[in-house]
Amino acid sequence: MKLQMSQAGSLRARPARGLSALPRRHTVSVSAVASERLEATSSLNGGSTWNPSAWRSKPVVQQPEYLDQVEVVKAVAEIARMPPLIFAGECRTLEQRLAKASTGDAFVLFGGDCAEAFSQFSANRIRDLYRLILQMSIVLAFGGGVPIVKLGRIAGQFAKPRSAPTETIDGVTLPAYRGDIINGPEFNEESRRCDPWRLVKAYNQSAATLNLLRGFSYGGYAGLSRVSQWNLEFMKNTNEGHAYMDIAKRVDEAIQFMIACGMDTNMPFMRETEFYTCHECLLLDYEAALTRLDSTTDLWYGCSAHFLWCGERTRQLDHAHVDFLRGVNNPIGVKVSDKMDPNDIVTLIAMLNPSNTPGRLSIIVRMGARKLREHLPALISAVQRSGQVVTWVCDPMHGNTETVSGYKTRRYDNVRSEIEAFFDVHEQLGTVPGGVHLEMTGDNVTECIGGGASVSEDDLNSRYHTHCDPRLNAEQSLEIAFYVAQRLRQREQRGEDGVG
Repeated sequence: MKLQMSQAGSLRARPARGLSALPRRHTVSVSAVASERLEATSSLNGGSTWNPSAWRSKPVVQQPEYLDQVEVVKAVAEIARMPPLIFAGECRTLEQRLAKASTGDAFVLFGGDCAEAFSQFSANRIRDLYRLILQMSIVLAFGGGVPIVKLGRIAGQFAKPRSAPTETIDGVTLPAYRGDIINGPEFNEESRRCDPWRLVKAYNQSAATLNLLRGFSYGGYAGLSRVSQWNLEFMKNTNEGHAYMDIAKRVDEAIQFMIACGMDTNMPFMRETEFYTCHECLLLDYEAALTRLDSTTDLWYGCSAHFLWCGERTRQLDHAHVDFLRGVNNPIGVKVSDKMDPNDIVTLIAMLNPSNTPGRLSIIVRMGARKLREHLPALISAVQRSGQVVTWVCDPMHGNTETVSGYKTRRYDNVRSEIEAFFDVHEQLGTVPGGVHLEMTGDNVTECIGGGASVSEDDLNSRYHTHCDPRLNAEQSLEIAFYVAQRLRQREQRGEDGVG
């Protein structure tokens, strides 16, 4: 495999092709099917001019019930006065990267906490997650031969949708824990009270986190010359740690060869990397307060994160979350389960990406392996027939949650099986698997069962630190990266052989 350095610091094995060379906001024509769906959605948004408060006229779900609305107004007004957390130009660059992923000329890695916690906030935890994502991206780029688009579920992933508004323990019923941006995890009345000033605290923690991430990305920490230094301390004696160091050694050798050929090590792609943030667009008061008009394009951008997604519980066509996301110009995503109807997905895509802009919309599939094999082909076929362009992403976490010995957990084998099914379906249909979306941490936790870490059911109470859903630990995450790299390499080889 012939390797060359990409501008983003990834290793590449082939030139760009297809839609990857399209300029920003280049649109692709859609069939009459999608056009009819788009016309049908016009009654849902009323044809009105969009603004960040337009969602308030729509039905809305999964919002906190604050007791003091005056304090809500004050807290939201304070956030609205704050600087944006991200910038419109960064979003436009990310859209271009995601457009490449839709055609197989890049691959997307989403990774991070189920829900960030105020109590676990520290520079070391941010660093460890960041370098785990860097490690995984090197494994994927070196093994798969494509640039990796890196998105952290960080600097804003504080809120979680709930299946029920309350929780009952020992006969006591209290509001459900909805994430630190709303209330606390401790099971008492004071902690579970929805506090609007937590919104401000979440903004401040996000700003501090982004400041550190930018320092890592552009200050030399993420330089390719440091690949061998990214290994987490507790990973050094694991099989995955050894396998990573083998790749790091080969990358170092490639770099030394390129230096000998005259490459300048001070070039940006050698010293810097692109790193983006993402979270679920759930709390619309918070998101609207951070939505700003870009002075260079006169377009609205959600400035709380580079990438925002709509969850399975909030993707109703005539509801507030879809209406909000259709108006921001960030790249966005929608999570879908086996409950999604093929006709409805075409309608939803038409509403959220009416110009059919490559890179604008990612469909993040969360079903479990068996249901994915049964239901994903019909969704992909419907989108293909409509001529719509999306980036397909696999979330193998949320369809595989179970309770063992009183702990919410996920089995590594089930997570991997869903990724395997995702690649298999795309291979059968001749379409593009564009990315994976993982809940994971750089901490040495025992929250998911199995994998190279050999976490057993009896280990769950050892280092179970999540406030919400269970996360893959570093060893399990790297093992997933090696498997995905293998599938990407197989796909590349089939393309070279003219198969598929």
